[in-house]
Amino acid sequence: MTGAPSSLRDSLLDAAAELLVQRGYRGVRMQDVAAAVGVSRQTVYNEFGDKWGMAQAVVMRDNDRYVDGIDRILTEHSDDLYSAVAAAVRFTLELSADDPIKKVVLTGAGGDELLPLLTTQAEPVLFTARTRIVAHALAEWPELDRDAFAEIAEAAVRLTMSHIVLPTEPPDRVADLIARMVTRYLDVPEESGRP
Repeated sequence: MTGAPSSLRDSLLDAAAELLVQRGYRGVRMQDVAAAVGVSRQTVYNEFGDKWGMAQAVVMRDNDRYVDGIDRILTEHSDDLYSAVAAAVRFTLELSADDPIKKVVLTGAGGDELLPLLTTQAEPVLFTARTRIVAHALAEWPELDRDAFAEIAEAAVRLTMSHIVLPTEPPDRVADLIARMVTRYLDVPEESGRP
């Protein structure tokens, strides 16, 4: 939803994120966000619809920060698909380990209501990440098969998300595993330059 100018929306999201980190989902009221920004509660409702919509918007903005970093990494490693994927996955896992928003979502601080935003109701996060990654990667590597890359990108994003939710291996190991999966699926030699 967009109603307010982006600067007001950003201010509302900043306040909501800070309050979510401090108090957890249950401890945040729309009125608290409004008061932090100096607007009416109705303004917050007009912008996000309800508290769940506000929480979704906070998580989506946080997700954009990840995808912006992935875009930068793909550009930096445009000579080697394997190293690009490995670096992007490593970046994502390492950033999520210290991300206060992800911690609130995953630990259920103040209630576990936000966990679906990264699990059963993660479609907006998954769709946005996959769409941007596919567009950027195909611009860097136009010789790749578009459909095959879209398929494996979705699998890679889902696998990375599962390791954010339940980390079982060090980030470097997961990054190499996912990079191997992507390059093998696309029949691209590992660490050997462009496809």
